[in-house]
Amino acid sequence: MSLFTHVARGRWAAWLTVVAAIVFGAAVFGLPKPDNPAPVSATGLSDRWQSTQVERLQEQLPASEVQPALVVVSRADGGPLTAADREVVTGKAAELRRFALDGQVPPPQVARDDSVALIAVPLSTADGRDRTVETIDRLRAALDDAPPGLTVEVTGAPAFTTDLTRVFDGADSTLLAVTAAVVALLLLITYRSPVLWIVPLAVVATTEQLTLRAIETIVPAVGINLQSGTVTGIASVLVFGATTNYALLLIARYREELRREPDRYAAMRTALGRTAEPILASGSTVVLGVLTLLLSEQETNRALAVACATGVVLAMLAALLVLPAALVIFGRGLFWPFVPRLGSTTSEGRLWGRLGTTVLRRPTSVAVLATLLLAALALGGLGIRTGLSETEQFRVEPEAVAGAQTLATAFPAGTTQPVAVLTAPAAVGAVTEAAATVPGVASARPGSTGATVAQIDVVLTAEPGTAASDRAIRALRTAVAAVPDSAPARVDGTGPFDGALVGGAVAAGYDGAEANAADLRLILPIILLLVAAVLVLLLRGLLAPVLLVLTVIASFFASLGAAWLLFDHVLGFPALDSGVILIAFVFLVALGVDYNIFLVTRAREDARHTGTRGGMRSALRVTGGVITSAGVLLAAVFAVLGVLPLILLTQIGVIVCIGVLLDTLLVRTVLVPALVFLLGDRFWWPGRPPRPAPGQIPTTPEPVSAHD
Repeated sequence: MSLFTHVARGRWAAWLTVVAAIVFGAAVFGLPKPDNPAPVSATGLSDRWQSTQVERLQEQLPASEVQPALVVVSRADGGPLTAADREVVTGKAAELRRFALDGQVPPPQVARDDSVALIAVPLSTADGRDRTVETIDRLRAALDDAPPGLTVEVTGAPAFTTDLTRVFDGADSTLLAVTAAVVALLLLITYRSPVLWIVPLAVVATTEQLTLRAIETIVPAVGINLQSGTVTGIASVLVFGATTNYALLLIARYREELRREPDRYAAMRTALGRTAEPILASGSTVVLGVLTLLLSEQETNRALAVACATGVVLAMLAALLVLPAALVIFGRGLFWPFVPRLGSTTSEGRLWGRLGTTVLRRPTSVAVLATLLLAALALGGLGIRTGLSETEQFRVEPEAVAGAQTLATAFPAGTTQPVAVLTAPAAVGAVTEAAATVPGVASARPGSTGATVAQIDVVLTAEPGTAASDRAIRALRTAVAAVPDSAPARVDGTGPFDGALVGGAVAAGYDGAEANAADLRLILPIILLLVAAVLVLLLRGLLAPVLLVLTVIASFFASLGAAWLLFDHVLGFPALDSGVILIAFVFLVALGVDYNIFLVTRAREDARHTGTRGGMRSALRVTGGVITSAGVLLAAVFAVLGVLPLILLTQIGVIVCIGVLLDTLLVRTVLVPALVFLLGDRFWWPGRPPRPAPGQIPTTPEPVSAHD
């Protein structure tokens, strides 16, 4: 670890490190921004999925880059539209021609009960998302002068794209401000110093900004599209939490060494020598964990893997190089008013010492009770539901959702997102007939036709993204594929498909959910094996890594069950987003192992003096406060994701928050110590238990009295 301890060789080494960090940061901000590669598909899914195959085929159609914005008009009092209202609707349709492709807007449609009128405005999407968003904004502005008593809402695919983009307007600054405020408050409470918290917060905030700038270069450079605000939001929170956790561990050990060493540089060298291994081990585990997302079918998850891995690497460098240099430059006075003097004692750790003594006296009872509590929480997830409909993805209802709900009261719910069936031109009639007979299909009519492929527009009765919609998609795919000679020719000319294909946004949502399920089956066992491998290398045993991985799994299921009870009975969320479980699992396993590593590596170190049981009790006393502070802070940071009005991010934040708290307050401080106390030296099997240093005699710690 000489690379890291070099920063504490003296004042000049510390200043040189800070200057080098500033130069490095300037270089990162000066990196060129490569062109963002085109997404693999609109949904981020590869060609193996039918919805992506349809998207490729649609490029051969004359109207391949046209999507309708749906203007929904209704009365505010819920009554039928009057003759005057219909005249207003007709006038609005004429006004909106200036936004439509080729200036053509079909005549308005009025529901049978006269409650809702619909104007479909075909928009060109050829110029990309930004231009589509701009067009929708101008279209909505043109409808602001609707007469009193009428409600006018714009929905449809372009409107949903716009509202999803608007969710992240100003999100980076909001997330940064709230996260920084939470970290600053918790650091101030932790250190009870008016100045100490400023140094780690400055390092953490700078690291977060460097990460966001670095991923703008790195993610596109590796050929992955970076457009989702979800990626930058999660990466930002992870970097804040990880860097602060490492800072807490380092500062706690530095303060401990300052009471033993007169020279602050020597104290920092010792602190770095003792904390570099667990920080590197835990950081490497997180990096390996998030990189498993590169195996995902979702391009957004692959971008998240690269972004988060980049952030954690920078977090480790900041904690082991920049922060130590900054701390030794300011000296002991940085801890004012609780300055750690040479030979001074501390009252810190007494609570955790008493807890360790209690667990030591009844390890079996404590382990059983902790396990039962985790199991009880996990049972809360037995009724879990997954899959959000199109209108359920926002925590704060945007106009596109409100318009879709209004439209669904008078028209089939699938009107906002018709399903696209692609077939050979000669089979259009037969495929249209077959599609119309499928349960859940409201209508099917021929659409755009090209030289080798034709589209049939199918409207479902169910709202997109619901279970009924998924059933209709499955049945529709089976029915149209069975029509003889219905397969369109492949784009690459390698031969026809097996039959007609079903795509569009609704089918893509169904494929996305199936892709998430496939990711779970593939990635979950891989990340567990990687985490176990890191623990085996670190602890040089088998039993301890297996037990620690099992505690992480138990903690995940308990947090998922507890979070679902909160979502279902308190927050009223209809279901979990289909991508939440995978992301939450990856982060909870990778981050949960951090606390295992912090605790067990210190227990192994102290076991050289007092034996395995005494080492764990000592480690709990010394690191209990640090782990608790780190866990509470990390949980609070992930909870900040709830400030963004997207249910996906709220659910990830809450699940990870609950999981980290369980890891911190129950698993690492109660369950793991109980297992160590039960097993003793067998905990390190088949490796050798830690041996005392030459000349030292292992001692058995005496129980701590109530007055200790």
